[in-house]
Amino acid sequence: MACITAALGLIPVQGASAPAVSAARIRIAEQTGANAVAAAQNRRTPQTILSAESFYNAATVIQAIGGSTNAMVHLMAIINRHPGVKGLINLNTLDDVGRRTPLLVDLKPSGDNYMNDFHNAGGMLCLLHLLRPLLHLSAKTITGETLGEFLDRNAFRDFEYSLSIIRTLSDPLHVSSSLIVVEGNIAPNGAVMNASASKDKRFLRHTGPAVVFENSHDLASRLDDPDLDVTADSVLVLKGIGPIGNPGMPEAGMIPIPRKLAARGVADMLRISDGRMSGTAGGMIVLHISPESAIPESPFGVVRSGDLIVFDAEKRVLRVDISDEELQARIEQRRREIVDTSQSWKERQTRRGYRGLYERSVNQAYEGADFDFLTAVGVA
Repeated sequence: MACITAALGLIPVQGASAPAVSAARIRIAEQTGANAVAAAQNRRTPQTILSAESFYNAATVIQAIGGSTNAMVHLMAIINRHPGVKGLINLNTLDDVGRRTPLLVDLKPSGDNYMNDFHNAGGMLCLLHLLRPLLHLSAKTITGETLGEFLDRNAFRDFEYSLSIIRTLSDPLHVSSSLIVVEGNIAPNGAVMNASASKDKRFLRHTGPAVVFENSHDLASRLDDPDLDVTADSVLVLKGIGPIGNPGMPEAGMIPIPRKLAARGVADMLRISDGRMSGTAGGMIVLHISPESAIPESPFGVVRSGDLIVFDAEKRVLRVDISDEELQARIEQRRREIVDTSQSWKERQTRRGYRGLYERSVNQAYEGADFDFLTAVGVA
């Protein structure tokens, strides 16, 4: 996230990667203070600095460093609050950027190294110079200069170690699309996956029967049951951990491998959920399915154990293999059950306090999981 903030031009580039115990942190803090004072004096606010080009640059950096999936949510929240940018960039735009941006940084979970290695290899200054042909150099920064002017003023000469950690465009770690956006009948508003962090590439194109867990409690109670009907080809489905379903959208989407499969050496399998996971985690995991299962009309909410889940990373497809008529019948039945009889749903409509405000006002992951009244258009 610090790398993305630097790509947006809002912080000193060294601040994106310097270790907490580094003396560089003192210099970065002083520079940040100077930038803040100058920005206040010159009335440079984020809204006047950031443009569509700024967000294209941030998306390029996301793809080049291999994550995190959380950045997709955070970026969409910022974009949708900006009156000059909202509507110009969506999840599919970020996916399009990925198709033409190679993965350059050998950094976990897609690679082998850590942030301090990235910093010692030259960090964001090195990366931005290497990405220069793909960047919008006219984008403004907090200092008042453009990104191109900043790079012209701050040259970087690579060296053997830097090239081993931060690859060139001609020698990438992965050719493109480290982060991908998939869609389909159970994710009509999209879902996100860190494809370059998958451990078993066979599952990048896979069809398998769903093993459904309705919420995190259901997952905890049944996942390691020796009698769980699951194989390595199954698709683990976790519902109920989206922005509303588990308020706050926790990082609970990294569904563990069932114990009986892990004991046989299974290290990865296709897993899907409407929640998030840590950006440091890897695996064949599709996240942020929208609309989340807590919404009565959610197609994801009607997926049942035994349904065949079809996933194709290259074609950007995630769907359940049932007819449109069957899917709509399930959705209508579930909608009636929730709206007419669900006590928890009725409580959400009348609950007082911050939680009530949150549950009624938070938007979905593809929009940033943000309060709808804080977006650029507000609420009608």
